[in-house]
Amino acid sequence: MEALFLSVRLALCVSAILFAIGLPLAYWLAYSQWRGKFLVESVVALPLVLPPTVLGFYLLIAMGPQGPLGKLWQALFGHGLAFTFTGLILASVLYSLPFTVQPLVASFEGIDRKLLAASAVLGAGAFRTFRRVVLPMSIPGVLTALVLSFAHTLGEFGVVLMVGGNLPGVTRTVSIDIYDHVQSLEYSDANRVALILLAFSFAVLCVVYGVNRRVGRRVWATWPAR
Repeated sequence: MEALFLSVRLALCVSAILFAIGLPLAYWLAYSQWRGKFLVESVVALPLVLPPTVLGFYLLIAMGPQGPLGKLWQALFGHGLAFTFTGLILASVLYSLPFTVQPLVASFEGIDRKLLAASAVLGAGAFRTFRRVVLPMSIPGVLTALVLSFAHTLGEFGVVLMVGGNLPGVTRTVSIDIYDHVQSLEYSDANRVALILLAFSFAVLCVVYGVNRRVGRRVWATWPAR
C-alpha cells in the first residue's frame, strides 16, 4: 500500500503541474498561425513514440551530478535531483505531457471559430474569450486530459525506474513493486497489487468518462443562455 499511495501522490502532483503547463500550451498550439509550430508539436508528442528507457536515460544524465539540471539543483538546494521524488515528478511531467496537451488541443480546435469571432466583435479580449467561451465548451477535453495524465503517471515504469531507482517510500512506485514481486517469484503478491491497480484505474476511468458525457451535454445545452 505504501507503493500505491506513493504512486497516487505522484500522479496527483504531475496532473496538477501538467494542467497548469498544458492549458496555455494547448491553447497556443490550437490557435497559433506560426509556420514552425510543427516543431513544438513534434517535441510535445515525442514521448508517445520514444521508448521510456531512452527518455529516462537522458533525463538521468541531465539530473546526475555532472548534468546541467543536477548541478543547478545541487547549487540551489544542496542535494541531488536523481533518485528523489522531485526527480520523479519532473520526469513524469515530461513523459506524460502529450497525454495532457493533445486532448486539450483537439477540444480547442473543435470549437467553432465563429463563436470566437463573435466574442471579439462584442468587445471581449483574448483572456475573457478563453474564460467565457473556450474553457466552458472544452470541459470534456479538460477532464479527459486530467484523467489520461493521472492514469498514465500511475502506471509508469520505464522512466520511473531509470530516474528514481527502487527506494522504498521514496521512489518505489506500484509498477516497480509489481516488478519486484515477479522477479522474486512472488506471483500471488504481484497479482494482489496488480488487481488493486487494475480496479482503481478502471473505476477512475468509468467515473470520469461518465461525468464527461453528462457535463458535455449540459455545457452544450446551457451555453446559449450564457
